[in-house]
Amino acid sequence: MNDSAHDSEQERLNSWLRHRHEQQFRESLTHGTRLLSERKPADALPFLERAHRLKPDNPDAALNLGGAYIMIGRHKLAVSVLESAVERAPDNAQLWINLGAAYLGNPITATDERQRRALAAFNRALEIDPLARSVAYNIGLIHRDRGEIDLAIAAFRRAVLADPYDRDAQRMLEKLSAL
Repeated sequence: MNDSAHDSEQERLNSWLRHRHEQQFRESLTHGTRLLSERKPADALPFLERAHRLKPDNPDAALNLGGAYIMIGRHKLAVSVLESAVERAPDNAQLWINLGAAYLGNPITATDERQRRALAAFNRALEIDPLARSVAYNIGLIHRDRGEIDLAIAAFRRAVLADPYDRDAQRMLEKLSAL
């Protein structure tokens, strides 16, 4: 076999491998995302981990894998995945939202440091997307839990402005304003 035939064969093989890699990534991400949307994070995890291994720089793979880790309570793993993702895609509001949730972990047991990190991530998400769903509400809950009532009221007002149909935010605003 001459060099040009060998090069041509090698290029066809490389092309097939790239195509197969992309196909495996898409199939894994699609299947994992579907399972995640069905509230089956444990079932989604192997598919999302595979997608992330195939394309560790892909923000969608990181977002969904981080979300699955959050849903099953593996917050430290979520933080690791999501911190790397926001370094590569710092203007992706959804990554910051998930990172905030990962930092916070269980709100009942969240330390001051975890609350502060969550607030910083949530606020970054709002800088990127001022109408990001439920972010202002989550900020309000953290401030309420910290006893920062004025900040909580301001956050719940922002949540109601962003979504006038958010009954939870409206109730929290009414309850805290009556104090």
